[in-house]
Amino acid sequence: MKKISTKSKAIIIAFSILFSIGLAVLIAWLIAGVNGISVLFAFVSKQLLGMKWLNDLIGLAFTGMFGAEFVQSIWGAALQFFIYDIIKIIFLLCMLIFIVSYIQSYFPPERTKLILGKHKGIVANVMGAMLGTVTPFCSCSSIPLFVGFTRAGISSGVTFSFLISSPLVDLGALILLASVFGFPIAISYVFVGLLLAVIGGTIIEKTGLGKNVQEFVLQGESVNTEFLESTRKDRLVYARDQVWNTFKKVWLYVVVGVGVGALIHNIVPNDWIQLVLGQDKWYSVLVASIVGVPMYADIFGTIPVAEALFYNGVGVGTILSLMMSVTALSLPSMIMLSKAVKPKLLFAFILIVVIGIIAIGYTFNALGFLFV
Repeated sequence: MKKISTKSKAIIIAFSILFSIGLAVLIAWLIAGVNGISVLFAFVSKQLLGMKWLNDLIGLAFTGMFGAEFVQSIWGAALQFFIYDIIKIIFLLCMLIFIVSYIQSYFPPERTKLILGKHKGIVANVMGAMLGTVTPFCSCSSIPLFVGFTRAGISSGVTFSFLISSPLVDLGALILLASVFGFPIAISYVFVGLLLAVIGGTIIEKTGLGKNVQEFVLQGESVNTEFLESTRKDRLVYARDQVWNTFKKVWLYVVVGVGVGALIHNIVPNDWIQLVLGQDKWYSVLVASIVGVPMYADIFGTIPVAEALFYNGVGVGTILSLMMSVTALSLPSMIMLSKAVKPKLLFAFILIVVIGIIAIGYTFNALGFLFV
C-alpha cells in the first residue's frame, strides 16, 4: 500500500477545515433553532450577559437629564453606547477573569507540562489547544510558555496548537461573545478557533517545520520544580489578584475599543463601512485579516469594535477574521516570536494562521444567513 506523503497529509488536513467549519456552524444553528432553547439563549445573551436592561436604564436617565432630543442625536447615542459598553464589559471582564483564574490555578506551568507530555499525535494537539482555553494570556505572554514547553521536550504540534489557541480562545471569550452576538456565533467562534489551533499545530509538526527553532531555546534548561497543591483560600486569593493585575493591563484597551466602537456605531457613516467591509465586497475578509495584524489588543479590546461593526451590518465572517488576526497575529507578538523561531518557521506559522483565518471568514460570510 502506497504511503501518503507528509505534504499530502498536511494538504488533506488543511482542506478539511472548510467541511469542519460548515459542520460547526450547522450544529450551532440547530442548537439555537429549537424554539424553547432559542428563547432561553436569547434571554441569557441579551438580558443577563448582554445587560440590555442597563442600556435601557441609561437611556431613561439621559432622557430625564438632557431630553429625548439629545438621546436621539448621534453624539447622545454615542455617549450612551460608550457608558453602557464600558460598564458591561468591565463588569463581565472582572467576573470572568475571577472564574477563569480560579480554574487556571489548577494548571500551573509544571502541571501543564506533565499533562501535555502524556499524550501523542492528534490527541496531544487537541489537549494543547484545549489547555490554551484555560490560560487567558495575550499572544505576547503566551510565547514564554511556548519556549518553556519546547525546552521540556513537548512536541512542536502541541506547543503551536497551544500558542494559537491561548490568545485566541478562552472561556471568557465565549461568555463575552455570547453577550454581544448570541450563543450560536460564540460557540462557533470557539470551535473554529480550537480547530484552527489543532490543524495549525498538526501541519507544523507533520511537515517537520517545528524543528526550526532558535538554538538558545533548545539549549536552555527546563526547570522542573515541584508544584504544591493550593487550598481553596489560596485559589480565591490568586483569582482575586489576577482580576486586579489583568484589569490594570487591559482597561485601556477596553476604553479605546469602546471609544472606537462608539464612533463606528453612531458617527461613522454606514455607507463608508459598507464600502470597505460590506458583505457584498469580496475583499472584506482580506482587508479585515490584514488590518488586524498591526493592532495589539486581546479579545476584550476587540469585542466593542466587533459589536459596532455587527450592528452596522458587517458580515460575521469579516468580524471574526478581524478579531482573530488581532489576537493571534499582532505585530508585537510576531516580533517576540521571531526571537524564538527561525524565519522559515515564523513565515510558515503566519501563513498557516492567515490562510485559516481567511477560510473561516469566507465560510462564515457564506453561511451568515444561519445566524439571522
